[in-house]
Formats: sequence, structure tokens, C-alpha cells
Amino acid sequence: MTIFEIKMPKLGESITEGTIVSWSVKVGDTIKEDDVLFEVNTAKVSAEIPSPVSGKIVRVFFKEGDVVPIGTVVATVDMDGENLAGESEHVDLKEEEVSGSESTNVLSENSRKEVEDSRWYSPVVLQIAQEAKIPNDELNRIKGTGYLGRLSKKDINEYIERKRKGVSESAPAIEAKTEIRENVAEQKQTPVLVSSEDEVRPMDYVRRLIADHMVMSKKVSPHVTSVIEIDVTKLVQWREKNKEAFFRKENVKLTFMPVIVEAAAKALAEYPLVNSSVDGYNIILKKRVNIGIAVSLHDGNLIVPVVHDVDHLNLNGLAVTIDMLATKARENKLQPGDIEGGTFTITNFGTFKSLFGTPIINQPQVAILGVGYIEKKPAVIETPDGDVIAIRHKMYLSLSYDHRVIDGALGGQFLRRVGDILENWN
Repeated sequence: MTIFEIKMPKLGESITEGTIVSWSVKVGDTIKEDDVLFEVNTAKVSAEIPSPVSGKIVRVFFKEGDVVPIGTVVATVDMDGENLAGESEHVDLKEEEVSGSESTNVLSENSRKEVEDSRWYSPVVLQIAQEAKIPNDELNRIKGTGYLGRLSKKDINEYIERKRKGVSESAPAIEAKTEIRENVAEQKQTPVLVSSEDEVRPMDYVRRLIADHMVMSKKVSPHVTSVIEIDVTKLVQWREKNKEAFFRKENVKLTFMPVIVEAAAKALAEYPLVNSSVDGYNIILKKRVNIGIAVSLHDGNLIVPVVHDVDHLNLNGLAVTIDMLATKARENKLQPGDIEGGTFTITNFGTFKSLFGTPIINQPQVAILGVGYIEKKPAVIETPDGDVIAIRHKMYLSLSYDHRVIDGALGGQFLRRVGDILENWN
């Protein structure tokens, strides 16, 4: 009997646990690879978890409603498909464990250890890794292209081929991230005096994730922020003229955000360094333009769903996609793919009538665009007959960027390009 352990997968950055909402299988069921095993809910997403292998369900260690840490074994599968009679549907992991004498497990000892990213590996991938003498820590660093980042046979074979040719994956960034996490955890704060009149309110799960992520970003990236004011009168007039017809056609309100996203995408194509990440002393220029848009939730927390391949969408497609993602975010229905893969982020301070802000970079990106409130202002306008004062719609844009790779000149040029597109919108 060959036993494969199904573990609680990692469903996004900083997620440490998930709640099992429902099981789609029970002990004794025969399953195929990619059959749905259970549905899990986290603070950020809900997802159906498929099986990485085919076989028969041997044990189920948790029931519906249980909160399970990432990387914990939730079920076991007999890949030989033997019929095991007398197994109870739910078994306490501490009382009954799979005995080594009961099974001949083809997986290596290293593959049974807990891994940092809690990734699933198929037996084929593990066998190839074992034959190539790839240790577990190196295996965890290989980027996967499968579901939820799962490592496929093609991924590991391509990695081995690159390694054979002398093109190795860089590790300094991973080590740096680990060191940063440890430093954040160990950082001591100045003691806070609490009086009897004060209310002590613990952070909820999402707020703790946001707090850790923000502190980490400030420690990783030397932040610089540039600000410009732009005249968006043409854009405001265009929206006013087209918003009713747009709603009748798409059944979606026409906001300024799709236009801002399109402008950012065009500027990113012209200044690709802003659409990058830093890995040690390497700069990774991203070929895809995936823009995350910060969404404020009803509980006061924030999440950043991602519009993928923005440069391949027209304005209508952007408006519909942004509206759909915002709705899913507020209804807690985002899937893992909806929040992963972002290369650049936009946050809208103007929603709360703030003129501008200095946003914190969403790691591992290198820049974030802040959008301010649009307000009417008297402004000097140049005309053929001379300067005149007129009422114009003005807006501030701010760009926070990682000074390790983006200097003031590049940050200013990129921001000015976004502004020019918006000022001359037609």
C-alpha cells in the first residue's frame, strides 16, 4: 500500500490556516487526480481543493468546521487503491497514525518533512527530484505553474535542464525573506501603558496579516514617494457624457478606476523597470502586467484582488473585471488566483476624499500608485489670447517606489506619463 498525505495547502501570502467548509469525499471513495476533495475558507479566499493523486481515501483527520494550520495532513490516500475495510470516517491523528510497517511508501524521507511553503508534490515529481538529488529546500524554491502554484513534471524537468546548463535559481531573496520574518517576529515594541478606562481590542486575523506585511515592506524596501497634481477636466467630462450609455450596455457603473488602470498599464509598458521585483541583487522584469487594486472591506480591512494581463483588456473589459473582483472581495468569494501574481498596485485615497497619500509598497512589487480625490479648483489656463482663470477638475497622484531599483528620475517620469495620459484622455 502506497500512502500519499493530503495537506492543507497555502492559499495566498501570509495565510497560516484555513477552515474546512465541506468534504466532497469520504473514507473508501475512489478518486482521480484533480477531483475535488474539500472546500476551504480563509480570511482572504474560498477554494475547492483538488487531489494531486489518484487512489482511495484511507483516512480523514478533520471534520467540517475545523480550523487547520497550513501544511497539516488532513487526509491520506492509498495510491494503490486497495480496499481498506473497517476505517472510520474521521480519525484523530494523534490516536491513529499510518504505521511504516503497514505501507511501502515510495516517497523519500525528505518528502515527508514539513516544508516551508506547504506545497503538494506528485509522486512523479518527487521521484524525479530524488533521482536528480535535489534536496527539499531546493525543491521548495522551484516555481510551479500548476494549480495553486503546484510543481508539475514539466516544471521540474525544465529546472533540471537549466541547472545542467549552469543557469541556477537565485536564493538570496528567499534567505532574506526568512531573515526578515524572523526579525519582525523578534522585534520588541516599547511597552504601552493601559489604564482602566482604555479598551483593549485584539487585532483580527486579517488585520494581523496586514500589520506584518506592512512592517516587512518598510524593512525590505527603502520607500520614496513622488507627488504630482493633474488636470482631469477632460476625463470628468468624458465620463459624465458616457456613464449612462455604458451602464445600459455593460450593467456596470463607469468609474474612473478602469481609465486609471489602463493609463498605468500603458506607462508600465514604456517604463518596464517599474513592473519588476527584486530577488537579492537580481531585478526580475515582469513580462505580464497584472495590476492589483486595493479594496476596502465592510469590516474595515483591506484586500488587493489582481486584474491579470491588463494590457490585453479594453476599457469595457477592465470595468467589468474590476467591478466583479470588488464584489467578490466584499462577499468573501475571492479565489486564490484572484489575489496572486500582482506586479503593480493602485490604491484609491480619493474614495475617502483624501487629497493624496504615501502608500506602502505591496511586496514583492517595487511601486504602488496612489490616487487622490478629484476636486474643483480655480486654475490658470493658457490660451491663444493669454492666461485666464477657470474652474478645473484637479487630482493628485502619488507614487511610492523602491529606491533600490527606481531612482527619482524614473519614478518622476513614470508618474508624469500616467498623468499625461489622464489629462489628455479621449
